[in-house]
Amino acid sequence: MDGDACPVKDEIFRVAKRYGLKVHLVANSSLRIPRDPLFEMVVVRGGQLDVADDWIAERVTSTDIAITSDLPLAARCLAKGARVLDSRGKVFTDDAMGDALATRELMAQLRDMGMVSGGPAPFEAKDRSKFLQSLDTLIQAQKKAMH
Repeated sequence: MDGDACPVKDEIFRVAKRYGLKVHLVANSSLRIPRDPLFEMVVVRGGQLDVADDWIAERVTSTDIAITSDLPLAARCLAKGARVLDSRGKVFTDDAMGDALATRELMAQLRDMGMVSGGPAPFEAKDRSKFLQSLDTLIQAQKKAMH
């Protein structure tokens, strides 16, 4: 899990505990996590912003579910065969990733030109609910694929 600014950490820990799944919370600084052998806090230091993303992308496998809202990281995880989910419950796919990255680039250019302002909509209860539903669906699909 990409731990930086992830609003659904508690939900991830709860679901992982229920299924007995290992969670690596990866961030640039230490964050509080429940004391449980299933959960590991990985602090990646190095001065660069993408150092935590690099750690995740280098280690993710096709048996993992990566949780991130960072599109370039999501693309890297998909390329390694992982299932990828953002904190609002959106499941990333190879088919949609090219469009998502192009839209991200376009929006960055429009912001730089002052034509667009603001950021994402506030995180709401419905986002949390959709996330939990999508996470459960991905876990069930992954379990089915492994058997």
